[in-house]
Amino acid sequence: MAAPAELRFAQRFCGPPGVTNGGFGCGSLAALLAGAADVTLRRPVPLERALTVHPDADGLVLNDGDTLLAEARPSAIDVALVVPAEVTAAQAHAAAGTGSYYADPVFPDCFVCGPTRGPADGLRIFPGPVPGTATYAAPWTPDPSVACADGRVWPEVVWAALDCPSGLAAAAGAELTADTAVVLGQMTANVPALPKAGDECHVVAWPLGREGRKLTAGAALLGPDGQVLAAARALWITVPRPGTAPRQPIPGAGRATAATNESRGAPE
Repeated sequence: MAAPAELRFAQRFCGPPGVTNGGFGCGSLAALLAGAADVTLRRPVPLERALTVHPDADGLVLNDGDTLLAEARPSAIDVALVVPAEVTAAQAHAAAGTGSYYADPVFPDCFVCGPTRGPADGLRIFPGPVPGTATYAAPWTPDPSVACADGRVWPEVVWAALDCPSGLAAAAGAELTADTAVVLGQMTANVPALPKAGDECHVVAWPLGREGRKLTAGAALLGPDGQVLAAARALWITVPRPGTAPRQPIPGAGRATAATNESRGAPE
């Protein structure tokens, strides 16, 4: 697929304040490549600004003027469509919102995991620990505002759905203190199947390890029948916890688009 000259990310898709959710940004760039992709974030991806996409010898790069923001390559690793422990939909529902993170969320307005976001605004995925396992899980029923005309969810939204759960699982596995947060550094995802709007899915995530400030975790999206639709491996970087101030929820907005093309989705 030929890359558009520009991408622009609407305010709806924020992660930290003023910055695009990492999974959504990675997925938007990866969607321009065929197959599984590996995306590295070099800088925070700003919102509401025309960003340029350039092909290079191995894949694509995303720039803000002369500043490199992200690089996307065909995946060099095999992300298996498996979970380390069986987690049912009922267990995911029971775990939702029970994580210690939700006592004082670092990014309360995040498109994926922010509790301030209402239905048809954020994804409202609130992972919590599943007793007896090392996994975090939460239910997710995709809203029509993040689906194409055929009802299938945008691929970049599936990336986003796998993003925050892996971060919460990684942070829990590393037993981070309250003054430490994590931000996405790299994500590799394999998305062979897309759920439909209204499907009762659930997300499962698990920690993989730690090396200094670098944490790794896996995540998977399961469909209504328990089939693994997509899976990811993510690298997270620890940072000092920032101060945040919640904003008012934003109504539905279109997906990241070529700045010169018409948006697919609800009007921004």
